Amino acid sequence: MEGPSNGGLLYHEVQEGKLCAVHCVNTVLQGPYFSELDLAALASDLDKQERQVLMQGGDLQSEQGDFLSDGSHNVSLEGNFSIQVLQKALEVWDLEVVPLDAPAQEESVYDPAERETAFICHQEDHWFCIRKVNGEWYNFNSLYPAPEHLSKFYLSAYIDSLKASGWTIFTVKGNFPKECNISAEAGSGFGQWLMPDDAKNITASCNKQQTTRTQTADIEKQEMDMLLATTEDEDLNAAILASLMDANNNSKSSDGTLKSVTGEGSGTVGSEDPTSEAIEGSIRDDRDNIEEGYASSDPKPQHDH
Repeated sequence: MEGPSNGGLLYHEVQEGKLCAVHCVNTVLQGPYFSELDLAALASDLDKQERQVLMQGGDLQSEQGDFLSDGSHNVSLEGNFSIQVLQKALEVWDLEVVPLDAPAQEESVYDPAERETAFICHQEDHWFCIRKVNGEWYNFNSLYPAPEHLSKFYLSAYIDSLKASGWTIFTVKGNFPKECNISAEAGSGFGQWLMPDDAKNITASCNKQQTTRTQTADIEKQEMDMLLATTEDEDLNAAILASLMDANNNSKSSDGTLKSVTGEGSGTVGSEDPTSEAIEGSIRDDRDNIEEGYASSDPKPQHDH
């Protein structure tokens, strides 16, 4: 029975700059086989081949002229590589990169865990690899601190979710390297060899830290919301107080008007409220007038003599 490859170890590279394409290729191969300089050389060769093809066409279109005058179309200044570069790198090891949505890949779509060995995932400027190592599937995303184990059942659902989110998925076919010289100095220098249990522990620890950070962020958000609510309450209370003060000032202004009408002066300290006295006097006058009116309207009784 064939033993586990690389002594059962997992090879993982953590993100460095924008060299995710380098990390992706090496985790597909499970070893530090390529550096960024290696992929840059492949990109340069591809650029030369593409220019030669265009020049052999004879009548160069303006768009072709723009292409010839531009820089590399297979590597960006930041270090991001095209799919053609990844394909060329893996062809060195007789591996073929095929789009998952190709007609010949229909069976792989329905049963990826059993029919495939590796997937390359790409969206915008990021590449990462999903790889089966010693019968188990792992997500070797270089943004993760360690490979993340994926169950066979979850693998299919995960790939479907990636496609739904706009990721382009490729399968890698062929005979993968079985062993890598772990002590070799060649390679990217970003890699680490981990036992599956170590990778699991690192992932669990990072997930726990992430959960703690998320909970802390939630608590801080709640505290901020409470502070904002308190501030809003204080602003509301200040507005109510200002409104009451305005109403009180208006009331005092009305009192002054009433005093001038009744001819009363301002009150003195310790005296009763002159406004109240004026109001009470007006009420008494009104009451006396009403009573006099009733008295004059009643006919006096006639007495027989």
